[in-house]
Amino acid sequence: MEGAEAGAREGAAVARDLLALGYGGCPGAASRGTSCPDFRALCGRLAAELAALGALEQQPEEGAEVLNAGDGPDAEEEFLRQMAGLLRELHCPDRALCGGDCAAALREPDAGLRLLRFLCSELQAARLLRLYPSLDPSPVSSPGEGAEEGAGMVWELSLTLQALGLPRPTPGTPASQLLQELHAKISELLPSLPSESMQPLLSHALDAPRWEALASLSQSLRDQYCSRRCLLLKRLDLTTSAFHWSDRAEAQGEAMKAVLIPIREVLTPESDVSIAHVLAARADLSRLIPATSVAARRGTCCAINKVLMGNVPDRGGRPNELEAPMPTWRDRRDDGGGQKPGCQYRGRRKKKK
Repeated sequence: MEGAEAGAREGAAVARDLLALGYGGCPGAASRGTSCPDFRALCGRLAAELAALGALEQQPEEGAEVLNAGDGPDAEEEFLRQMAGLLRELHCPDRALCGGDCAAALREPDAGLRLLRFLCSELQAARLLRLYPSLDPSPVSSPGEGAEEGAGMVWELSLTLQALGLPRPTPGTPASQLLQELHAKISELLPSLPSESMQPLLSHALDAPRWEALASLSQSLRDQYCSRRCLLLKRLDLTTSAFHWSDRAEAQGEAMKAVLIPIREVLTPESDVSIAHVLAARADLSRLIPATSVAARRGTCCAINKVLMGNVPDRGGRPNELEAPMPTWRDRRDDGGGQKPGCQYRGRRKKKK
């Protein structure tokens, strides 16, 4: 029963995504699999728009289809083969879909909905990225100190207006008037959303002292995470440098740097999480999902999880297992050249328990 309810919710979510993207003409195809021609045609339309928006690295030739959505005897096999390549090119995080046997995975009962959900999310992201070059970055520039922060705020405001369908404000528009227009538009759109989709995670009203406390807490967390990220990045640098010590690295050193340097350059110690992210967080963000759950393991399981570490040598380093040396007494030797009676120390190693 729970599986059927989860499938129904997933189907409803996919139907909403398709309707928002303008693909609401095939409501029944979303719940069918790759054996359905309508399902293949819907996936082909989504893939064609992704190619038109430049989301694919290898653009198809003019007049060629990204996905073969025909209705012949071998149409499904050709569709599965092309879909496997498309998922790898889009770097699909669902390892169950783009794993070893992609064709068998796509024939699973719930694979069709997951595939459409992924294609819809990629198409939404591609449409947003296409909007970036056409946006005017700043109607009003703030010279001097804080110019970069001001430009970022104006950029976010421009994206908000674009998403809400509001026109670009004219220069000199008071901030209070602009915020009132935003509030009115958001209040108009809220009733059309599901009842529990917009519950805020931070439900308490914020006055001036609470704003100051929230800003202080945010800055403290940013400083702490910056220190932690610096430590992790230093460990990463040391680990990657250790790979260059081997003899094989002499021949593969440049190839290793060509792969690692672009990835390392984008990793910075500064965090981009701000108070705006806290205010925008919804209540469903506080749900605790076990890391070992089936849903979580779909995106984290890999072949290295099955590799077991063998026996390693004992490197010591445990001073608490050693006892203090105990004195022992010896007699004077008869030849007269011995040492005086006294104590000598002899250490005893504590037996391991």
